[in-house]
Amino acid sequence: MSARHLIVGFDGFDLTLVRQLGPDLLPNVHAVMARGAFSAQRSVEPPATLPNWTTFLTGVDPGRHGVFDFTTRHGYDVRFSGGSVREAPSVVSRLDALGLRCACLFFPATYPPERLSSGVFVSGWDAPVAFEADASFVWPRALHGRLMERFGAQRFDDVDEFDADRPGWHEELPDALAARVHRKSALATWLLAGEHWDAFAIYFGESDTAAHYLYGLHDACSPRHVSDHAAAQRRPSGLAHVYAALDRALGELLIAAGGDLGPQHVELTIVSDHGSGGSSDSVLYLNRALAEAGLLTFHDSALMMDAAKHMKELALTRLPPSLRERLFGLFGTALPSALESRARFGAIDFTRTQCFSDELNYMPAVHLNVAGREPHGVVRPEDIPRVRADVTAALLGLHNPLTGAPIVAAVHRREDLFEGPFVERAPDLLLELHLDRGYSYNLMPSGSAPPGIGCFRRLSPDEWLGRKGRSLPGSHRSHGFFAAAGPRVSAVGEIDTQIADATATWLARMDIAVPTEFSGRVLYEVLREVTHAGGDLATEPPRSLPLASHGGWSGPRDIAEEARVEARLRALGYVD
Repeated sequence: MSARHLIVGFDGFDLTLVRQLGPDLLPNVHAVMARGAFSAQRSVEPPATLPNWTTFLTGVDPGRHGVFDFTTRHGYDVRFSGGSVREAPSVVSRLDALGLRCACLFFPATYPPERLSSGVFVSGWDAPVAFEADASFVWPRALHGRLMERFGAQRFDDVDEFDADRPGWHEELPDALAARVHRKSALATWLLAGEHWDAFAIYFGESDTAAHYLYGLHDACSPRHVSDHAAAQRRPSGLAHVYAALDRALGELLIAAGGDLGPQHVELTIVSDHGSGGSSDSVLYLNRALAEAGLLTFHDSALMMDAAKHMKELALTRLPPSLRERLFGLFGTALPSALESRARFGAIDFTRTQCFSDELNYMPAVHLNVAGREPHGVVRPEDIPRVRADVTAALLGLHNPLTGAPIVAAVHRREDLFEGPFVERAPDLLLELHLDRGYSYNLMPSGSAPPGIGCFRRLSPDEWLGRKGRSLPGSHRSHGFFAAAGPRVSAVGEIDTQIADATATWLARMDIAVPTEFSGRVLYEVLREVTHAGGDLATEPPRSLPLASHGGWSGPRDIAEEARVEARLRALGYVD
């Protein structure tokens, strides 16, 4: 059997790395680039996992789908919501409503699985399951038993990222990730061989994990390169090993999708949510910087925040993963929300604070403490423009004390980046940071700073390798990867794209009219005219995409489902 359209998601896949590793190590990726179109694709801001994959899967701006982060903030409390707050149906469910047979496997922020009429949906790693995924993350439910019988339990947590301090962990990681890639590819090729698919989409997150933990060992120029580490001596590097495993999986998927016609007849799309690069050894404590500018005030005693921080650290590092999962799930949303809220904001005196940050490394941003909107807001609505200007001036004035270089490149208002009814879920201001000697600054929680430190410091060598919950040697970049090839795509080489363009062009290649609410454009410059077997141009008008009201997508999840997802995300530590 076969698939007309194969969509492969490689999380954090980066064009610069693809070029660096070359066609000898990545023959399948480079062959796709040579016979079609490719780009260093721009992410939506911020270049983070959930807003970008949700934009790709729905085709719309974060201001329309409502997913900006793993959490949503309510005053000074945060709730781990994952994709539970998504307000738009996926493209897969809308194609299913047209009667097309689709599969969607493993993408983040897709729990619960959409109930397709004639397809297959397997939720990704924010599904509220521990280590052996149960039937709740598979649709149709009967498929779960067949998967278990043939492939065994599907696991998301076979690599414990809180264990990265253990000797030998980094040497083991590349093979563990490559094995996971192989298991996913085997499952997908089995599904592809079973029947015909109109669209088959599969996600691999291993490239992102590899980049976060192995970039400093891969890159000899990194300020966090540990040259005498055993993993740094590996040739090819551990990061290259994982990219090579993904390339092999791509070749296997293309052969399976092509069936008797061959892989050249498959309409292929490869897309990443963001790129990857190296992290510097420079740390910025954003709330401390705001405090130094007179815009934020800390309590005299941070006892509550310190207690929450230590409880969180103990739970995430001292407990085995299965017990960690059960502990956070036991209390629903209450325990993880309380710990995270106090760890982020417990030291701030909001009665004397004009603005504050979550201090998330993957999303540098600032919230205004607006009166009437926040519980102890002090900024009057009429003063918002002045406070924005003060914050912008303070942040643009930040300089690296060792190099003298500016740290913040730009400060954006949320309404300048997003459009739609859910823009208010985004932080008031989003920041772009300069690179530090070609590497990303590390945002870390002010509460984790050593005593006597201001808003800036250098990491010590024993911190360079990092660990989940601390600074990692690899970080996100705003430009990732896109490639397309197939009968509808001309060999045009490198082009300019953003992530939503990949979705719009995927639909156009299926002869589906792109809805007006989509934020991307069709890449007409890469598309060939369609001809019939006799050589005449096809003239059938494109079909319109319905809203999937038949039941494939049922809107945001209920509170009970959110609680399960929250416990799952908190146990995984995705927001530390």
